[in-house]
Amino acid sequence: MNPVVEQFENAIAEFYGAPYAVAVDCCTHGVELCVRYKALHWLTVPCRTYLSIPMLAEKLDIGLTFVEEEWKDYYEIYTSWDDESGQRRPTNPSGVIDAAVFWKRDGYIPGKFMCLSFQFQKHLSLGRGGMILTDDKDAALTLKKMSYDGRIPNVPWREQNVDTMGYHYYMTPETAQLGLDKLDEAINTKPREWTVTDWPDLREMEIFK
Repeated sequence: MNPVVEQFENAIAEFYGAPYAVAVDCCTHGVELCVRYKALHWLTVPCRTYLSIPMLAEKLDIGLTFVEEEWKDYYEIYTSWDDESGQRRPTNPSGVIDAAVFWKRDGYIPGKFMCLSFQFQKHLSLGRGGMILTDDKDAALTLKKMSYDGRIPNVPWREQNVDTMGYHYYMTPETAQLGLDKLDEAINTKPREWTVTDWPDLREMEIFK
């Protein structure tokens, strides 16, 4: 792995207080890798979120349910739901968190996969990029391989007997360097406060009907 990418991973892990960080090319791909790693068969997500997350259900050929959820900063993807009260409520947390708009020192939640975004509208604005935070060393190593086409970084792929299904989702050194260059400013600047109403109700979009 490029040393600049590793340096950026370590810096973000330190800021959030996470043991491990895996750099990816965008938050959505980070969520996708976690969903694949955990072999989830259903996504239960808020009806107000960015549309690329529920679109993963179609891409991965798994189930999708929207629920009413007032969330702030981040939300956890659930794997099922119930409507005993007449209103759909998420059940069975997956451990995968969409933290695309979450920026907080020591904000890592133990036992979770937290997926960050560095898209141009986010607090650490790099144009594109993301990160997966985890405290599971084995998972971090596997997710890293998955993001690098299934191969081990720093070893020529022709010399490897690749045993992991991979995807072309790694972060470039150029993006990582930009992240390092802008990190101090982001740390010392108050982030924007996002509310659930910043996103439309996706149930009203034709693609999700």
